[in-house]
Amino acid sequence: MCLAVPGKVMAISGDDPLTRQGHVAFAGIVKEVNLAYVPDAREGQYVLVHAGFAIAVVDEAEALKTLAYFAEIGAEAFT
Repeated sequence: MCLAVPGKVMAISGDDPLTRQGHVAFAGIVKEVNLAYVPDAREGQYVLVHAGFAIAVVDEAEALKTLAYFAEIGAEAFT
């Protein structure tokens, strides 16, 4: 089973589409994430992250709903 977690893009660095990186926030922790699969991602948007790669840009309301579900089941590490 795979799990992708929504996070908020705080900053983007790099111009090369293959090596473009984003600083993505998860529950106050910021991780560097590869943005090659989401060239349209912008600061302030939410992305789904799996294994260090953002795989989709997601609607903020949907991202927050997912994070609320994680909190509901006791997965505070994801909220």
